[in-house]
Amino acid sequence: MLGSLALVVLAALIHAVWNLLAKRSASVGATFVFAYNLFSTLGYAPLVLWLALRGELHWSLPALGCVVASGLIHLAYSLVLQRGYQVGDLSVVYPVARGTGPLLSSLCAFALLGERVTALGIAGLIAVIGGIVLIATQGSLAAFRTPGGHAGLRWGTGCGGLIASYTVVDAFSVKQLGVVPIALDWFSNMMRFVLLAPVIARDPAGAWARMQGHWRSAAAVGLLSPLAYILVLEALRTGAPLSLVAPAREMSMMMGALLGLIVLREAVGPWRLLGCALMVGGVVLLGLR
Repeated sequence: MLGSLALVVLAALIHAVWNLLAKRSASVGATFVFAYNLFSTLGYAPLVLWLALRGELHWSLPALGCVVASGLIHLAYSLVLQRGYQVGDLSVVYPVARGTGPLLSSLCAFALLGERVTALGIAGLIAVIGGIVLIATQGSLAAFRTPGGHAGLRWGTGCGGLIASYTVVDAFSVKQLGVVPIALDWFSNMMRFVLLAPVIARDPAGAWARMQGHWRSAAAVGLLSPLAYILVLEALRTGAPLSLVAPAREMSMMMGALLGLIVLREAVGPWRLLGCALMVGGVVLLGLR
């Protein structure tokens, strides 16, 4: 269990780093999603090919169905998140998305996958989500009352629902159907790239112009984002319960706050410190349940 939790914590750190890079490119829209999925597809293709040559990719009709479903849900999530960052406040969209996602994922794990409900698990889940809210709002709900906050709440909730959806589908794929995590994520990225290609082809010159100054960020996100998610899927494959993995991933919010303090020189007040403490305590409770 500790090894699986370590994978999830590392994934959370990587997630915070690539999110720090990606948030500056929200104005590029779907073009940025297309670009970083291009880098994801190219960057991880040799590894997937190596697995295929070793005969480690085993497919079935249900597995293929889950891969297609995962790709479509991830595409919707990427576009909804990008749109949310365009019209809503970052401090609202991100925590609402990351908070509602694990909540819904864990509820699905308890209700649909038969994972055991414990008092410690519930307390840990509540603590993690409470910590996310405190880190994002710094103890004030005023952010949700602004126009940007309203939009952020709507789009963030939509992202959270999609996070829960792809988490459950992907957990079922790797735990029940034996799909290799790297292959699952790679085919999902490739689907997003292929489905967005016709949109980009309508105005390639405009897409190229929008990406000026954002290619390095797209390359970094394209390589780091799959790595973070592959680590999560590997933790699930090796036996970690979904109701532990989904909330523990949200430690990325705590790490994001620390990166904001160190890299962006953002102010970190007592409410954010309390939120970080709540998240750490929640993860400990989840590990003990």
